[in-house]
Amino acid sequence: MPFPPPVRTLSGPRRRTLLASAAGAALMAGCSSGEGGSGKEQPGAGPSASAQERARARAASDSAGLLERYDAVLAVHPALTARLAPLRAEVARHVTAFGGAERGTRTSPSASASASASASASASASPGVPPAPAVVVPADAKAALADLAGAERTLSDLRVAALVDLPGEPARLLASVAASGAAHAYLLTEGAR
Repeated sequence: MPFPPPVRTLSGPRRRTLLASAAGAALMAGCSSGEGGSGKEQPGAGPSASAQERARARAASDSAGLLERYDAVLAVHPALTARLAPLRAEVARHVTAFGGAERGTRTSPSASASASASASASASASPGVPPAPAVVVPADAKAALADLAGAERTLSDLRVAALVDLPGEPARLLASVAASGAAHAYLLTEGAR
């Protein structure tokens, strides 16, 4: 006996689709170029350590820029705090996972000067999320959420594209954060409906 059709047709990606794409990204990132799965690279077999560090610094800077976007939206729309606080906390954890420091946090003057210098250098080299001064938050809360979802989606797509150039563990971390960003974009757009 066949099941009756669903009463309401849902639009947008399904939960299974999101989980399958996240699992696919994790599987793709799980393959390392090292011999025997040790995670150690062969000379000339992949990107150098400095290229990995540049990718990590770029990812930290991009996540810090996204964190500033969340802060800007929360400053203009404090009513969204309950909804955005968990997503903002995840983005803050992404910044620290990539070895960066949250912009706007209290650090020593020399540390903040070097962090801002490296952040501006990597931000100029990165096509990722622009820094907070360039962020203009719409007056409408739904439009602000849509902009934030667009930033999450764009950054997630950039991170998925960057996976090709990274080996083992850095690729797994980047894939995980990219999947998280895609989930954030979904959550931000679904709530706006």
